[in-house]
Amino acid sequence: MTEPVFDRADLEALAQWDTPTICNGLELVVPERRAIGFTVEPMVAADRALKPIVGLARTGTLRAKEPPRGKVVDRTAWYEYVAAGELPTIAVLQDLDDRPGYGAFWGEVNSTIHKALGVLGCVTSGSFRDLDMLAPGFQILGGRIGPSHAHVHLVDFGGPVNIFGMQAAHDDVIHADFHGAVVIPAEAVRKLPAAIDLVSRRERVILDMCAKPGFDAAQLKEALRRAGEIH
Repeated sequence: MTEPVFDRADLEALAQWDTPTICNGLELVVPERRAIGFTVEPMVAADRALKPIVGLARTGTLRAKEPPRGKVVDRTAWYEYVAAGELPTIAVLQDLDDRPGYGAFWGEVNSTIHKALGVLGCVTSGSFRDLDMLAPGFQILGGRIGPSHAHVHLVDFGGPVNIFGMQAAHDDVIHADFHGAVVIPAEAVRKLPAAIDLVSRRERVILDMCAKPGFDAAQLKEALRRAGEIH
């Protein structure tokens, strides 16, 4: 029997670190992805106090500026698609309008439905609303906040999406917090804790040196030498 690449415990373990720290670890584990796989535009978090979310991508596209021009995706089919099974899921929705976020898909009702289905949160280039009425604990990381849902409708789901430079596909592992989001290659999930520990120990050499009385450029040079490559 083939050993699983990762399990729920592995994903939950990664939630103890913020997304920048995950990116630090990925620079060691998959250095070829150093400049790809993460959001590159500022985003708005529904609740900065929530811990990071880590789950499998459930991807989709939407529009809101104009009424649908063709057949609309059945939302019940979307809900069936995103519902969590053995592993938690994260909705990853790309807004296709020329002005993303014209209408909000996310608000009190959809956050409540998705949370009840086991979805941890959403990463979207679109907008969200109902800030005071969102489902408690359901994180939304979006392009902006807006008041109306306008003509919001799902265009498609299950295919590749691009969220502010982060290209994501169905079942990709997504790590997100108020800093942004990043795709974690499946083979990197179980390697990240050790890589993050190494980065943290390197950083600690420099941080501890900076806190010492009389810290100067000579001491910094020594700390950098001992720490090795770090940014």
